[in-house]
Amino acid sequence: MESVQRRRVTVRGVVQGVGFRPYVYARATGLGLAGHVTNTPEGVVTEVEGAPGDVAAFCERLAADAPPLAVVDAVDHCEVPALGGGGGFSIIASRSGGPARTLVSPDTATCAACLAELADPADRRHRHPFITCTHCGPRFTIVTGLPYDRAHTTMAGFPMCPDCAREYTDPADRRFHAQPVACPACGPRLRLLAAGRGPGEGPYELGGTDPVAEARRMLARGAILAVKGLGGYHLACDATRPAAVAELRRRKNRGDKPFAVMARDLAEAERLAHIGPEERALLTGNVRPIVLLRRRAGVPGPAEEVAPRSPDLGVMLPYTPVHHLLFGLPGDPPGPGLLVMTSGNLAGEPIVTDEAEALERLAGLADGWLTHDRPIHVPCDDSVVRVCDGAALPVRRARGYAPLPVPLPLPVSATLATGGDLKNALCLGEGRRAWLSAHIGDMDDLATQVAFERAGRQLESITGVSPELLATDRHPGYRSGRWAARNAGGRPLVRVQHHHAHVASAMAEHGLDGGRRVIGIAFDGTGYGDDGAVWGGEVLLADYAGYTRFAHLAYVPLPGGDAAVRRPYRMALSHLRAAGIPWDPDLPSADHCPSDELPVLARQLERGLNCAATSSMGRLFDAVSSLAGICHRSGYEAQAAMELESAALRAPGGLADPDPYSFALGPPLPGSGGPFTADPAPLLAAAVADLRAGVDPSVIAARFHGCVTALVGRLCVLARERHGLDTVALTGGVFANTLLSSACARTLRERGFTVLRHRHVPPNDGGLAIGQLMVAAARDVTDPPQRGEAHVPGGTRQSA
Repeated sequence: MESVQRRRVTVRGVVQGVGFRPYVYARATGLGLAGHVTNTPEGVVTEVEGAPGDVAAFCERLAADAPPLAVVDAVDHCEVPALGGGGGFSIIASRSGGPARTLVSPDTATCAACLAELADPADRRHRHPFITCTHCGPRFTIVTGLPYDRAHTTMAGFPMCPDCAREYTDPADRRFHAQPVACPACGPRLRLLAAGRGPGEGPYELGGTDPVAEARRMLARGAILAVKGLGGYHLACDATRPAAVAELRRRKNRGDKPFAVMARDLAEAERLAHIGPEERALLTGNVRPIVLLRRRAGVPGPAEEVAPRSPDLGVMLPYTPVHHLLFGLPGDPPGPGLLVMTSGNLAGEPIVTDEAEALERLAGLADGWLTHDRPIHVPCDDSVVRVCDGAALPVRRARGYAPLPVPLPLPVSATLATGGDLKNALCLGEGRRAWLSAHIGDMDDLATQVAFERAGRQLESITGVSPELLATDRHPGYRSGRWAARNAGGRPLVRVQHHHAHVASAMAEHGLDGGRRVIGIAFDGTGYGDDGAVWGGEVLLADYAGYTRFAHLAYVPLPGGDAAVRRPYRMALSHLRAAGIPWDPDLPSADHCPSDELPVLARQLERGLNCAATSSMGRLFDAVSSLAGICHRSGYEAQAAMELESAALRAPGGLADPDPYSFALGPPLPGSGGPFTADPAPLLAAAVADLRAGVDPSVIAARFHGCVTALVGRLCVLARERHGLDTVALTGGVFANTLLSSACARTLRERGFTVLRHRHVPPNDGGLAIGQLMVAAARDVTDPPQRGEAHVPGGTRQSA
């Protein structure tokens, strides 16, 4: 008689909510094995028993042949005593208790099989707005606990009808143990509400009609609708109707910040923008983020009000059944083929998820609400990605990516890093994994701060990590830092310098262990410096444990703080004054400064009143944008810099200019060990000369980009000559500028450098927390706090 073997197999990773147990069931029964499979907080645990050869075959390709949404981190198996007696194979009830160690899947776009059923009049889920299966649909945003079972999701309140229950328990069915499974008989319900007819009247339900069909008609008539999605509400309108888009912009207090659009299909997206293979894969894959695409010139499409003066268009394709129904199935009355789809909130607030909250907070913004009764447990905005040199560059990491962990090059203790105050995302890490939250937003709003706390609790719940250490930014005024101090509860708190965290973030996502320093080019708008100044044009020689400030932009005054950010002409005038260039009225920046403000600004700069010193590269981009006559007032973050990049793209010859501008590079004082300073005075003088010679602003913009690229190359060569370093990390929000990023990377590679650019976390402050995490992990607990020295430890440690 052939011997019998029994093995216990534990699979860790993203293995719950992705059809892994049904896959195991089919694999085991196909080999004639007995045993069982179950979800546990640790992962999927299977016991199989049978002939040794069949057991070996079961284990051999378990990970390699896993379902498409699964991400297998580890497979461990051991022999256990055989039970004998056959008994078949079964899926048994999930086990709870113990720390969570499995990974929750992100939400994913509706699969092709479900879309076929959605459009099939003979299928019982024809036009069902919540059609899903084991390969698609909501996951992260509906999970309330682990292990991943229906009872631990927001579908717990929807008992399955007999037909759904039969599918759920049928191993041959695509919905076998699909937790969000539902149908028109037992699933969530859509309903459409219209805004009140008069003053003081609340929304009312539009009964007696198909909610989606009526919503499509309303959009076609120019209405603005709040549409409940996977991770929150969108505000939607017909993107081809200028009046509708302008009204949405006015109601949302959006300024000129570009809107994203959702195209009916890939063909419509390709008609509007240039799409390469990388962009096509992003648009049509499981994630379906907003992809920033270069617009086609002269093609009728969205109203100009969608993305004023932008060369890019943020485009996504439908990713839920409701989206597909809104655009219409074959034979439906035509509706808009292109919709604005923007986060359901006022500017600066977090996305709205709850219906009662939506009816209150979006009143005055929306003419109607297409909503449903499946609760959203975790808010999750759309991700935003652009392609740079053939690879994805994340701008906002949220839906489709969160909460997948980022692998770490070194083990860390249980740590919570709070990120920054702009584009906040927090990070929870333990061992060799770091879980970044979805994008939370700017921390200057109370609702965002509440969302921040909620996101931290959710990450702890689904990871089982209880932080023993906190890491935060050094800025004394950051709300994220004050939260960390208030909530440390006796746990150590490490404060990490902003730009060091940026460099560490790039190092971590590229798997560097910190054994050798890198040249970190950290260019952004603002970060608290060790000397109390506003840093942002930094070259750091860094590992995780510390950094040396090798070079920076020369300091100039930041007149009025945020006022200078909102009015780039103030930064231009500050830079001109520092360069010794008079504010002649023929200069666009001086001309656009109100006549009563100009003398006040001059006195402010002369006396240094409310004028923090800054070395910010972001503010220099603002200054040149205004000086070139491109953007004098900024209605949203980085508007002036984005319009400067847009202008440079229009320049004949691009950055290959025979007459680029240059910085004056000041060496350190002899024996000081201090940093080099890069003074933009020569480039500003050259730009002024070009203006007066009638040179087109696009050429000035291109020459400026070329000048910054040359500066990066020059400083990196100096760092290599003096310190023997040959790896460069390009990081900080300025490197979301693909023109600059591509030019710098090309220049550095031509000179023999290894270049690190962000591919998994954003270069902006959305990726800051993972760098804080790594610096905190490397910080020697015995080091006393040190600041302002030539070599600075990675963070100052406090007992909070």
